Amino acid sequence: MYGVVLAAGEGTRLRPLTAERPKGLVEVAGVPILTRCFETLRSLGVDELVVVVGYRGDDVVSYYGDRFGDLPITYATQAERKGSAHALAIAGAHVNGDAVVMNGDNVCDATLSAVVSRHAETDADATLLVDRVPRDRASRTGVVEFDDDGGVVGLVEKPDDPPSTTVPRGFYAFSPRIFEACRAVEPSPTREYELTAAIDRLLAAGGRVETVPLDGWCVNVNTAADRSRAERRLGERS
Repeated sequence: MYGVVLAAGEGTRLRPLTAERPKGLVEVAGVPILTRCFETLRSLGVDELVVVVGYRGDDVVSYYGDRFGDLPITYATQAERKGSAHALAIAGAHVNGDAVVMNGDNVCDATLSAVVSRHAETDADATLLVDRVPRDRASRTGVVEFDDDGGVVGLVEKPDDPPSTTVPRGFYAFSPRIFEACRAVEPSPTREYELTAAIDRLLAAGGRVETVPLDGWCVNVNTAADRSRAERRLGERS
């Protein structure tokens, strides 16, 4: 099983911390964010890491080299930031099988193994870690749509009237079918290729999508305040 980390972003909201280093090398409680991602994926049993880099990607390559402990690392470059589906499509050239995919700015203390287990048990094409959020926040992100029996029937990006308040939390398990869906998706009005649209396309083609509720916490480190919040949560754990 592959572990894919999407880490091409510039991290402009973390300036000045990202003025001279990539977002993934910003430290949270003394440890680079990417190191925390790699450790998480290794604990889940991945055999190889595929890391999508962009802004100051050479710094990431120089820092980690071609291995993280016993795990080989392959790098893929997203020269232009065109969205998460675009990044995942680039990673797909280096993946031959199922993959666990993680946003490279996520710091988590959660039972992520439940996502991997559900994915294997159900033979799903996509298994999403999800959480419930306030309705106003749901209108600013991707939202999962369910039928009356609780099955996933669609994903919608930034809906004016959210069909639910359940949102993906940046951690997924995918079959190889996701890469074809990512390559086929159309750009959004902001000219980005959204992963929610790719998963929705997978559903429309008859793919099976499962969800696993977040048990624990995940912080997307986008701002200095997010970094401080993640450090507080890690301190509480210790």
